[in-house]
Amino acid sequence: MSDFQAVTHTSSTVAGLDAYRDLPIKQQPSWPDSAALEAVRNELSTQPPLVFAGEVDRLRSRLAEAAEGKAFVLQGGDCAETFAAATADNIRDRVKTILQMAIVLTYGAAMPVVKMGRMAGQFAKPRSSDSETRGDVTLPAYRGDVVNGFDFTEESRTANPRRILDGYHMAASTLNLVRSFTNGGFADIREVHQWNRGFAATTAFERYEALAGEIERALRFMEATGTDFKNMKTVEFFTGHEGLLMDYERPMTRIDSRTGLAYNTSSHFQWIGERTRELDGAHVDFFSRIRNPIGVKLGPSTTPETMKALVDKLDPEREPGRLTFITRMGAGRIREVLPGLLEASKDLDSKPLWITDPMHGNGITTANGYKSRRFDDVIDEVRGFFEAHREAGTFPGGVHVELTGDDVTECLGGSERIEELDLENRYESLCDPRLNHRQSLELAFLVAEELRAL
Repeated sequence: MSDFQAVTHTSSTVAGLDAYRDLPIKQQPSWPDSAALEAVRNELSTQPPLVFAGEVDRLRSRLAEAAEGKAFVLQGGDCAETFAAATADNIRDRVKTILQMAIVLTYGAAMPVVKMGRMAGQFAKPRSSDSETRGDVTLPAYRGDVVNGFDFTEESRTANPRRILDGYHMAASTLNLVRSFTNGGFADIREVHQWNRGFAATTAFERYEALAGEIERALRFMEATGTDFKNMKTVEFFTGHEGLLMDYERPMTRIDSRTGLAYNTSSHFQWIGERTRELDGAHVDFFSRIRNPIGVKLGPSTTPETMKALVDKLDPEREPGRLTFITRMGAGRIREVLPGLLEASKDLDSKPLWITDPMHGNGITTANGYKSRRFDDVIDEVRGFFEAHREAGTFPGGVHVELTGDDVTECLGGSERIEELDLENRYESLCDPRLNHRQSLELAFLVAEELRAL
C-alpha cells in the first residue's frame, strides 16, 4: 500500500492538476462564501485517503482483462446517495444485491465478474437547470447532499461547503462497512442462500434459489474432493462515482510518494458524465492527469470523431484498463448509434472497455408526475448493446445500473408488474428511479443468458 504526500506538493505534476481552473466548467454549484469553501478544501486535503494506489492499480488490471473479454464488469448502486439513507441495513442490502447479481453472472456465464459499487461517493448530481420553481418561489436546484438539501426552502437549497466534509465522512463510513461485508465472511460464496434472507419471494427469487442450490451442490462436491475454500471467503469490491464536484475531487487527489503520480483517492474509479465531457472542458482536462481508470458516458449524439478525440485526450499512452466507455443511448437509439462507434473503435490503437448504462437514456414522466423507467426499455437496451457487439465482433464488457436492495416501486414493469399507481407506494429516490432488488436479479439473469450466447 503506497503512501500519499499532501496535496500541497509543489511538483510540476501537481501544478498541472490545477489547469482545469482556467477552463470552462459545467455543473458546479454557486457557493455563496468563497472563504468558507477554501477553508473546506484545505481541510479536506489533509484528511486520510479513502482508497489507495495499489487498489486503484489492481482495478485497472481487472478492467484490462474485461476489455480483452476475459471478465465482465458489474457496477451498481444509488442514483444519488443521501446522508440519511446511508444506514448499515441499506448498505448491506445494496451489497447483497450486487453479490447476488455477480453470482448469477459468474455461474451462469462461467466468467469472472469485477464488482464495483456506485457508492461511497455518489453524492453529487448534474441538473438540467440551475434552479427549480414551485408556484411563485424559485430556488437553486438540488445538486445532491454533498452540496445542498432536498427540502424546498432557501436555507436548505443554499449551497453549503461544510456538506463536502460531511460527504467525505459519510463515504468513509460507507466504505468501511463495504470492506467489512466483503472481507469479513459475509461474502463467502458458501453463503449464497443467506444473501436472499429478508427479500420477498418472487419469480426472480425462485430462480436465484434454484441456482444457489446448484452452486451449493457443486461446493459440496468440491469440499469432498479436498478443495481449499480459503479464496472464496472474500471478494474484491471496488467503488466508483461520477467525478462531478471539483471542490471534492481535487482536494482528494494525492501524490503517490513511491511513483510521484497523482491518484484521486475519493474512489477507485470515476466517470465523466454526458454533460461534462467537453474536450476543452475542465473535467476532461483534470481526469486526464490522474492514474485512476476513467469512464466516459457516451450518449446518442456521440460521433466517432468525438470518441477518438476522447481516447487521445484521456488515454494518450493507450494503457490497458485506463479508459471505459459507458454507453447510454436509450432503447430506441442504441441499435442505430452504437454499431458505428464500435466499427470506428476497431481503427484505434487502444482497446477501451465497453459498458452499457441502460438506465439514463430511458427516462419518462408518468401521468401521475413521477420520474420513472420502463423495465422493458432497460432490458431492450441491454439486448441492443449485446446485439451491436455481436455484429461488430467486439466484447460487451459490462453493465452499469442504478439499483437498490430495497423493495421500492420506482421503475415500471418487471415480474412484479409495477404500474403507474404503484409508484405512489414506495418511491424513495430523490433523483432518478432505481431498479429494486427483484428487478436487479431479473436483469442479471438476462445478462447471463446474453453472455452465454456470445
